[in-house]
Amino acid sequence: MNSTLNATPTAPTTAAATASASVESDLQIAGDILSVQHLLQPAREHPATVAEFVGLARSIAADRSEWEHLVRYDATTRWYHRLRTGPGYEVWLLSWVPGQGSGLHDHGASSGVLTVLDGELTEHTARGPLTLGAGSQRVFAPGYAHEVQNDSLDGAVSLHVYFPGLTRMPMHSCSPARPEALSV
Repeated sequence: MNSTLNATPTAPTTAAATASASVESDLQIAGDILSVQHLLQPAREHPATVAEFVGLARSIAADRSEWEHLVRYDATTRWYHRLRTGPGYEVWLLSWVPGQGSGLHDHGASSGVLTVLDGELTEHTARGPLTLGAGSQRVFAPGYAHEVQNDSLDGAVSLHVYFPGLTRMPMHSCSPARPEALSV
């Protein structure tokens, strides 16, 4: 085979290259596991993949009897309750009164799934704000920085699954919710 850049490949090589270039996974096409419903898996007793942690969050969200009676609202700080732990993960329930926010932070070495159970929250990132209503989910990797805030006039409740369990939550000095803080 001629190795020069201007060489024309033979037909079998062209067919093989075309076939391999056109084969993409569902995640390459969609770019977000939450967009590919058939890849999401039901919760297992001991989740191990991102899809299984999404499934765990969805199963807890669907069973209001597991969490609804625990929710409290605190006007002075976000209320939170560790709902469940398992091998390598933990699940937190949080409530947010209007105006409460997390501040800009990341989750250290932990990945996570954020699910809005009731109300509406706004996720602020460098890419801009994203409004999340009840049933919305966000999946994030270690080091992903965001600020979550209740910008609505009603209370909100969210579920957070961290894997591995959350050991650090470094706060960042500026806030994407306040663009003037990002100005130099």
